[in-house]
Amino acid sequence: MQAKAHYAETAVSESGSAQLSISSKTYSAWSLRGWLLCRLAGIEVEEKVVANDAANRAELLLLSPSVLVPRLEHEGASVWDTLAIAEYLNEKYPGAGMLPQDPIARAHCRSISGEIHSGFTNLRSALPMNLKVEHESFPIFSGARPDIERIEAIWQECIEIYGGPYLFGSEPTVADAMYAPVTRRFLSYAVPMNDLCRAYCETIAVWAPMAEWLAAAKAEPEDIEELDVEF
Repeated sequence: MQAKAHYAETAVSESGSAQLSISSKTYSAWSLRGWLLCRLAGIEVEEKVVANDAANRAELLLLSPSVLVPRLEHEGASVWDTLAIAEYLNEKYPGAGMLPQDPIARAHCRSISGEIHSGFTNLRSALPMNLKVEHESFPIFSGARPDIERIEAIWQECIEIYGGPYLFGSEPTVADAMYAPVTRRFLSYAVPMNDLCRAYCETIAVWAPMAEWLAAAKAEPEDIEELDVEF
């Protein structure tokens, strides 16, 4: 496997200019995905926070989440939507290993990343991301259970095929960045899981960039308003 750009070795891009628009670190699953993708690519970004105040709330609720957050400004490019950011960074930094080298595994990675990008709406509604809560038990809406079962099946298949501890082997890929918010949902809401899926959630929890984001979320002001639409 080609060596990946490790989190501890991230470097500013050649131009020294990379900016990522994000929303709340506590509630914004899409912001988290975009930020993790930048870490996978090995670039540091200046964070531009899009406020969740009353003046901006109406605009946020009228627009697709990908319009405002995350948006990457990098070396003259303006890229929004998480999968577009992933593909841009993979092309820009092919040595970072954001996607598997094997073409079959690479297609698999893109497929499951697209699935979480466009689906699982019942799960999003039933278990909104909130990184400051951790329930011992939580009533899960029955409509979300098929989504939970499908995600568990995806994780189990990937880890059984590629050996773990990440979805495509020993190093994280785009797929791990895309599913990272789901691992927090499962842990935060005490979703029952088999041992393999729980181990995967715990692997993501201690992944260095994820741990950094979690710590920053816990330090956010308590008066940040929770949005009822996922950004």
